[in-house]
Amino acid sequence: MGDASTGGQAAESAVELGGYRQELKRTLGSFQVFAISFAFISVAVGVFSTYDDVLRNAGPVGIWLWVFAAVGQILVALVVAQFAARIPLSGSSYQWASRLTNPKIGWGFGWLTFCYLAIAVVAVDNALASQAFMPLAGIKPDEDTARLITLVVLLVQALLAVASTRIVSMINASAVGLELVLVVVITIALIIAVAITGNGAVDNLTSRGITENAPGYFAVGGGLMVAMIAGLATLVGFDAAANLAEEAKDPFRTVPRAIVGSVAAAGLLGLVFLISLTVAIDDVPRISRSGSPVAAIMRDQLGPAMERTLLVAITFAFFGAGMVIMAACSRIVFAMARDARFPAHRLMRRVDPRTHTPVPATILIFVVGVALMVALPGAALLELITASTILPAIIYGSTIVLYLAVRRRLGRKKGAFDLGRFELPVAIGALVWSVVALFVLVVPAAAFVPVVIVVGLLLAGGLFLLLLLIFDREALETEPGDVSVFTH
Repeated sequence: MGDASTGGQAAESAVELGGYRQELKRTLGSFQVFAISFAFISVAVGVFSTYDDVLRNAGPVGIWLWVFAAVGQILVALVVAQFAARIPLSGSSYQWASRLTNPKIGWGFGWLTFCYLAIAVVAVDNALASQAFMPLAGIKPDEDTARLITLVVLLVQALLAVASTRIVSMINASAVGLELVLVVVITIALIIAVAITGNGAVDNLTSRGITENAPGYFAVGGGLMVAMIAGLATLVGFDAAANLAEEAKDPFRTVPRAIVGSVAAAGLLGLVFLISLTVAIDDVPRISRSGSPVAAIMRDQLGPAMERTLLVAITFAFFGAGMVIMAACSRIVFAMARDARFPAHRLMRRVDPRTHTPVPATILIFVVGVALMVALPGAALLELITASTILPAIIYGSTIVLYLAVRRRLGRKKGAFDLGRFELPVAIGALVWSVVALFVLVVPAAAFVPVVIVVGLLLAGGLFLLLLLIFDREALETEPGDVSVFTH
């Protein structure tokens, strides 16, 4: 109890030394902090959203690429955790870069993170609509209907996120608990069903399915490479806990552990889930062409009643994941706005004195969601998923470069998370992986629209940065608080 109290006091001191008042309420314990990162990653949500892409582009054998993604992302998480243990301020990489290099570079990190999170919440909610809620409600696949449902879900999440951080954490913790039970129950139930009925095959694990004779399967940008999207799109967002560091108790310990632990747990759980789903496929071509293959597999093996029960649970898991992404995004907006480095910063920095939540920042994310749902051409889901995967690959790669550049002068806090002598090899391995991951994401032809979205967002940010440099250069020249407190 004494350690936790001391950690809390040190965290308060870090916020004040950072030049800020403690406006956000510290209500998040160690499990709740872990739940934030785990819910953002959300194994069930990720698999539901991307399993159809794996089957259509690489066949069932494509699931094994998950292992490479899991190992690579754990390396990245270890580096991110090193920063989180030293600078426990809302805004994560934005704060780290601003205070360890200069505010202009920090602004770049912040803008990238905002764009990523704003797209990610819409991607999750659109997947909720098309992959879980519509099959549950018996609604035929329809792009316009999915977009409308997405907007309704976004609105409900925004209202709840504005109401209370505690409500967000309660729904989030419930969703995480439910998701863990859900994935374990589905996995065991599918294994038992296959063993009893004989419908399914272990051979599926090495099958190319409908891609058996597809040209360019092993080529750069080919079907096998596209299947990496499952791991890369799912095992991201583990730094969400760092974005809510000012609301965590003893963040020097709880936040880094949550970051690394959530990726490791999600990586293992996801692999087991994917194997059980793949073995349970009775008719590979039919399931591969299904609009929601995970739901189809559950219906075949477990019956319509069990399918509906599980779809209710997965819908709630989707909702919790979307809500925590929205909360994390509102905190990055708040963090940049209180430094006068975000559009309409005087409005966006406001925290409601009753709910202790950044209300305008949360509403902004809903508005961005409306814009995306109205403007995106064609099938929105894959484009949103790919765009929201390219951005974190850029952010994580840049964060690792930052770490390699400043690691020797980072402050060391006794008892905080530390890799010690392993920090350099881990960081180099993480950087190599980040370059590979980014290459895998941008090379396929299907990545054209997502790349255009990312470039458009970067250009918009560049224009705002230019305006800041012209009209409010001081905001990018000075840093609040005592910058030296985080270095030695």
